[in-house]
Amino acid sequence: MTRVLPARFAKAGEETGERHRLSVPGGLAALSLDAMASVAYGPEAVVIVLAAGGGAALGYTVPVTLAIAALLGVLTLSYRQVIAAFPQGGGAYGVAKAYLGRRASLVAAASLVVDYVLNVAVSIAAGVAALTSAVPGLLPYTVWLCIAVLGLVTAVNLRGIAHSARMFIVPTAIFVLSVLAVIAVGLPRDRPVVIAHPVAQAQDLRAVGVLLLLRAFANGCAALTGVEAIANAVPSFRRPRVRRAQRAEVALGALLGVMLIGISVLIVRFHIRPVRGVTVLSQVTEGSLGHGIGYYVVQFATVVLLALAANTSFGGMPVLTHLLAKDHNLPHLFALRGERQVHRYGIFFLTATAALLLVGTRGAMNTLVPLFAIGVFVGFTLSQAGMVRHWWTGRPPGWRPRAALNGLGALMTGVAAIVISVTKFPEGGWLIVVAMPLLVCLMSVVNRAYGRIGRRLELDRVPAHPRPRRSLAIVPVGDVNRLTQEAISTALSLGDRVVALRVVHPDDPEETTGFIRAWERWAPDVSLALVNDRHRRLVDPIVEYVRGVGEPHVFVLIPEVEPAHVWQRILQNQRGALLAHALRRDTDAVVCRLRFRLDERPVRAPGHNA
Repeated sequence: MTRVLPARFAKAGEETGERHRLSVPGGLAALSLDAMASVAYGPEAVVIVLAAGGGAALGYTVPVTLAIAALLGVLTLSYRQVIAAFPQGGGAYGVAKAYLGRRASLVAAASLVVDYVLNVAVSIAAGVAALTSAVPGLLPYTVWLCIAVLGLVTAVNLRGIAHSARMFIVPTAIFVLSVLAVIAVGLPRDRPVVIAHPVAQAQDLRAVGVLLLLRAFANGCAALTGVEAIANAVPSFRRPRVRRAQRAEVALGALLGVMLIGISVLIVRFHIRPVRGVTVLSQVTEGSLGHGIGYYVVQFATVVLLALAANTSFGGMPVLTHLLAKDHNLPHLFALRGERQVHRYGIFFLTATAALLLVGTRGAMNTLVPLFAIGVFVGFTLSQAGMVRHWWTGRPPGWRPRAALNGLGALMTGVAAIVISVTKFPEGGWLIVVAMPLLVCLMSVVNRAYGRIGRRLELDRVPAHPRPRRSLAIVPVGDVNRLTQEAISTALSLGDRVVALRVVHPDDPEETTGFIRAWERWAPDVSLALVNDRHRRLVDPIVEYVRGVGEPHVFVLIPEVEPAHVWQRILQNQRGALLAHALRRDTDAVVCRLRFRLDERPVRAPGHNA
């Protein structure tokens, strides 16, 4: 019987659900951690490339950052349109699947997988770099610190602890206010407060080529990671969802742009150069605030925010693998949830791959950041191209400027992806260029396999009405005892005909004769089959007998003893498991393993599982 709740209760439940959804500040805190955290490594990625061109090239830090900020503006406006067009959530996978076809959606999914993995690796490496900049004595332990942070984040997520937006607001606010304070205090200064990291004078006579500027632009575009996160989670906002999500997207773009431009101006004003073991943000903070308490507040706020940014992948990656598994593009075990409602297999995959990257690069942030940008911009490009197709297909009023904006975004991000793939290919970029097609091929193979299984199971049609079938139940036995009695009793309820099967050795005729006499005294109405085997095998003769019975429907019931204590399992010979495995592999029989529990409690009817 179905109960219909009164309208007032339904409304109350709806209002309670709305209270748990995100406001604009909450959305910024919960969904923009990736983007905010990129301030810690984005400007440094630009400086690392320009430093190769000498002091003259470093003077282009601000123009390159302004170009990145312009692209940020285009992406922010583009994703406002994605939010309006996909209020159910407009991730690159969903947009590509709707408008660019299945193959493009798999490319988008592969880019998102790479994005999530590298976000964990980059965020942890950047957080540890901020920590070792503040505490140089920890620098030799970089890799161990990275693995420790990764293990901690993994353990928290396996516990299934729910993270509300409120717990992110304070660290996010502290980080943003700290960076803005660094910029506000540093801009009026003509020179840094302290110069604690002297470096060799840069050469100013080298030519600054277009390729170098393009590489710096593409490298620095890693600072744009995460700007799509709000568009992916529109249903998480309070009503009106679209308007709140759009406001959060604009606020994110504005804050990120101000921080990137402000830091780049201070980099040029303070003549910041790359220094081994010290991040660019650390140098800028030190130049603006000195080496006092303000410096440590910024550094530790950066460490905390980067750790939280890594944690966001543990929320997004399992959800993505769950969706891919539901679409039959990944093994279905990725769609399973554990007892704490967590997708364990997605978490394990994310942890393992991120650990390999951290160990392989020895936790070097500047090695990982360029790799990060490749997957990110492939996803950007597909998402924007899908939106162009969306406007072209529907052609609502005013669709041309909207399509032009998305087209411009697709063009700019596509160029950035190509430039960074080519320039970083020999320096590790080949790993991403190879990994993404391999992921697409793997998902295609899995999808085809599930397609064949679906056709064999006739999932697209209604099967015939079920009818009873005559069946044969075979019970391997070793002696006449209580275990045999339980097995035969259960088999009589399974099959129309029951056969007890025993493997005998021709050199033991007395033992065989004694068993036959005992059987005829105990259960003469149950058929007994004897199979001779000269090699004293057990599994192979039973498998051969089952394959040769010629019956279309056969049950094999394997009786086993379930010990009263776990340690007693070592006393078992495990023949039942070996026989079950061989029967499933080499026959079409339905294999059941009946467990007889050896406990001291009153005897109950044993169960069996197929």
